[in-house]
Amino acid sequence: MTVAVLLLGVPMAVFGAVMVREAVVSDLVLRTQSVARTVETRLISGLEIDSASVARWVDDSVGIPMRITVTTPDGEVIAAGDEIEGAALARSQGTPSGAAVRVEGPADALFWRGAQVVILVVVASMVAFGVGALVASWQARRLAAPLIYLAASAEQLGAGRARPSIKTSGVEEIDLVASELVRSGERMASRMAAEKEFAANASHQLRTPLTALTMRLEEIEMTADDPHIAEEARISLEQVERLVGVVDDLLSAARRTDGGTTEPLQLSEIFEQQQREWGPTFKRAGRPLQFSDQDDLAVLATPGALTQALSTLLENSLKYGDGTTSVEARPSKSGAEVGVVIEVADEGQGVSDDLAPRIFQRHVTSGKGTGLGLGLARDLVTADGGRLDLAQRRPAVFAIFLAAVPKRLTDHDVLPPGSMVVVGRRRRRR
Repeated sequence: MTVAVLLLGVPMAVFGAVMVREAVVSDLVLRTQSVARTVETRLISGLEIDSASVARWVDDSVGIPMRITVTTPDGEVIAAGDEIEGAALARSQGTPSGAAVRVEGPADALFWRGAQVVILVVVASMVAFGVGALVASWQARRLAAPLIYLAASAEQLGAGRARPSIKTSGVEEIDLVASELVRSGERMASRMAAEKEFAANASHQLRTPLTALTMRLEEIEMTADDPHIAEEARISLEQVERLVGVVDDLLSAARRTDGGTTEPLQLSEIFEQQQREWGPTFKRAGRPLQFSDQDDLAVLATPGALTQALSTLLENSLKYGDGTTSVEARPSKSGAEVGVVIEVADEGQGVSDDLAPRIFQRHVTSGKGTGLGLGLARDLVTADGGRLDLAQRRPAVFAIFLAAVPKRLTDHDVLPPGSMVVVGRRRRRR
């Protein structure tokens, strides 16, 4: 709107001022010619030339006072009109009989006539700008109100209300987006309901056999005469307990509508638990397993999810890798965010080029497994706000990126106390 007013108003003001000046100059020339013809006619006819004979051309038809001066061939000066004070705009012309005619007007009057035109154009432009602003404001409110309402509905959808109530706005394009948002919400609600039902049913069905397996392993551990059998039973029991924790997490996630399960975790405790669980297995395979000493690093994660993701990476390293498997953690910083990187590496041949881009996809495997472990591990890490990537192909290095717990804060300052998840063996009577 402002650009249109400027593009039209400025040229109009300049053109108006020029037109006023041209009109005044043209009128001045016509008066001079008319007076010259009258004077010449009276001289030829022998009539007397006086102020009354030229006074009829002294008028303000253009709104500017004029003064006419006629000098006869004898040198007599006849004047009509008031004296012009200051600068004057004048035109002169001679007659064949030797008389001279001069018509002049005040230059400041010409200036103010042009200024009036400019002021009129400016006022008209301001009025047009004001009306345009009012219309634009009304139109903006008319369009912004349904958009704000649509944004609130989208926020409801993101907050978990899968079927937000959306009113029609009367704007076809906005109503089209709103209807599509409603359809997306309905599809999302159906999908979420199906996923929750599946997770709840699967978790419920797994609890009974896992409980029975736990009791059987406890019995084997307590009654075994061979220490090696008892140790294997203990390790198996820890794996089953971890699986029970994952099942419990899935069941609680299916029933939970909001909130998270992350809590501050000391990596030293997680590494110690993984060393107890996987150390004997790697030792029997003739493979060294090394964990870095991380007494001062803490991350925000779900205990069951993090241990499951690490176990998947260690299992893959044992199955597909070679040489020493190392698990190291180090601080990292991306912009203003401070995090922790956990790297699981070995000395094997690594991941092939054709498999690397699809290694985290479900059912993608080198032929020795189901292809579900890495995909599930990435989902568990992503659910905690982290990231699981293949940092290096040869030799293979998998990196888990998690948010760090600031050292200047206590655990309860970072997150409120959540559900207690026990990592490792449960306490039980022998």
